[in-house]
Amino acid sequence: MKPLATLLFCLTMATTTWAEGWLTSWDQAAAESKRTGRPILADFTGSDWCIWCKRLKAEVFDTSEFKEWAKKNVVLLELDYPSGGNQPASIKAQNEKLKDKYAIQGFPTVLFLDHKGKQLAKYGYDQGGPGVWTKKASEMLKKP
Repeated sequence: MKPLATLLFCLTMATTTWAEGWLTSWDQAAAESKRTGRPILADFTGSDWCIWCKRLKAEVFDTSEFKEWAKKNVVLLELDYPSGGNQPASIKAQNEKLKDKYAIQGFPTVLFLDHKGKQLAKYGYDQGGPGVWTKKASEMLKKP
């Protein structure tokens, strides 16, 4: 029974998180945002086909500078729209619903949201690496 419980736990975690603290569940991100008071950084991405999404991830999200900034400032939520569709049906349905709700037209789109889903700011790919990106994101989050 113990190996089965471990396997189920791993499968559950695989559908709700990925590397470095990114969640894939809106409900988990909203709960964490409410608990910490940090806004949600919702990354609408086509991770396996969108060139600009891949650049944003490589040039900003995968850097240690961004990761340190994120730990202090936001709750990370990845909303992926892969070409292969290799994701659980519940995540796919959630992501489609959120794409429609926020009228997402292109990728990458990064929204900063409060725990209730209110949009605080909108961003995307920007040249200059993590320093430029986090500085602009911080400025956006300071505006009332």
